[in-house]
Amino acid sequence: MSVDLGVVSILGAEAVGQPGQRRFRLFVRNARGSAVMWMEKEQLNSLALTIDRFLAQLTEGQVLRIEAQAGGFHSSSSLPADFPNAPDHELQVGRFILGYDETNKTFVLSAVPMDVRLELGQEPELLLREEDAVAFRFTQHQAQNLTITVTSVVSGGRPVCPLCRTPLEGGPHACVKQNGHREILQIQRGLADEDEEE
Repeated sequence: MSVDLGVVSILGAEAVGQPGQRRFRLFVRNARGSAVMWMEKEQLNSLALTIDRFLAQLTEGQVLRIEAQAGGFHSSSSLPADFPNAPDHELQVGRFILGYDETNKTFVLSAVPMDVRLELGQEPELLLREEDAVAFRFTQHQAQNLTITVTSVVSGGRPVCPLCRTPLEGGPHACVKQNGHREILQIQRGLADEDEEE
């Protein structure tokens, strides 16, 4: 059954482990509960870039990608000390669905979990569990802080391709920006209209 945590009071991202072997996660918490969402580095970076584009459109260019600002930035990128050891919801993200609620001026992010089915002699099969999605809302200010944190977290590991932001291993690189790519982030439009119809 899908879960809606509402507006979260804590929203952050971090990497766990050593460069080259890091795991990435978003974490959220409010009075309704807590969630930890594990994902690939590319998913996390793609989410931050999409939020940045949204912010630039919503503010008519007043909020731009943090990397373009002079003087650098500093942001905390670790799980708060009082965060539950066993969160209410923990999942491996297969896909994000990002929307914006014009009425409440909040972003709405839904994390759809995935399972990997392994059968002898066959390729692994990814199964999205739409019915178990975890959704939450966050403000424009939280969105900007999140993209600052993600930029810091992503840049803390191996060097990345300047076009597709994929980690470079030192050998030949197949850039998805030049060769096509699969969708890992879905944008949901007209959220406010759908809420009014319900």
